[in-house]
Amino acid sequence: MIDEINEMLDTYAAWLRDKTTLRRINDEWCEIATPYVDRHNDYVHIYARKEDGQYVLTDAGETIEDLQMSGCSLDSPKRQGLLAVTANGFGVKVTGKNALEVRTSREGFPLRKHNLVQAILAVDDLFYMASPIVSSLFLEDVAAWMDLHDIRNTPRIKFTGQSGFDHMFDFVIPRSRQRPERILRAMNRPDKSAAQGMVFAWHDTRAVRDPESRAYAILNDSERTVREEVLFALKTYEITPVPWSERESYRPDLAA
Repeated sequence: MIDEINEMLDTYAAWLRDKTTLRRINDEWCEIATPYVDRHNDYVHIYARKEDGQYVLTDAGETIEDLQMSGCSLDSPKRQGLLAVTANGFGVKVTGKNALEVRTSREGFPLRKHNLVQAILAVDDLFYMASPIVSSLFLEDVAAWMDLHDIRNTPRIKFTGQSGFDHMFDFVIPRSRQRPERILRAMNRPDKSAAQGMVFAWHDTRAVRDPESRAYAILNDSERTVREEVLFALKTYEITPVPWSERESYRPDLAA
């Protein structure tokens, strides 16, 4: 198992390097195009410049600006709180210009870049709404359902994986007499990119967790059917997919 995981981590690292491109914008800024895609299926871009011996990495405000232009207001205290919690969970700062930003040394660059990209994807997904009339966030719906059925959990847990990268999960259900530890991520937009991110996060994290720990991906299928390739990818890497429309059938496994 360890050899398989190491091989997958090597493959992931090679894919990440090969699919990352750089473009010089001016004498100060460099654009980094990553292989991760946002909800528009566009590649996530970040920007880097050197300042006082460190590096500033930012999305230049593009993530939050896009959400606002799409009609997703972030003015309510609850959504501002969710934004702050999500960004802080990755060690990312939200500036006064609504930019997601980190500062790092040369040595810390890979980890901090990874954290910024993951924060961008998390913010983009956290506030994504399937239609303009949706009034609640999927993550809130999942949390409310778990509370309704007394599914004990700890929300928003960050684990450091074998690679040294941090991974955020939405809920952790502690071990009980009947069940092992269960690690959950709510996937509001369960597409290929989200599945790839979950697969890497789980296998990187699994190497440092209890061998009996289990992973679950709660999939929002309220507006569209989850593609078979997404379900297949999750199952292949021993992640249990839980379509939201079928959640009740999985409740015994989570509540025990």
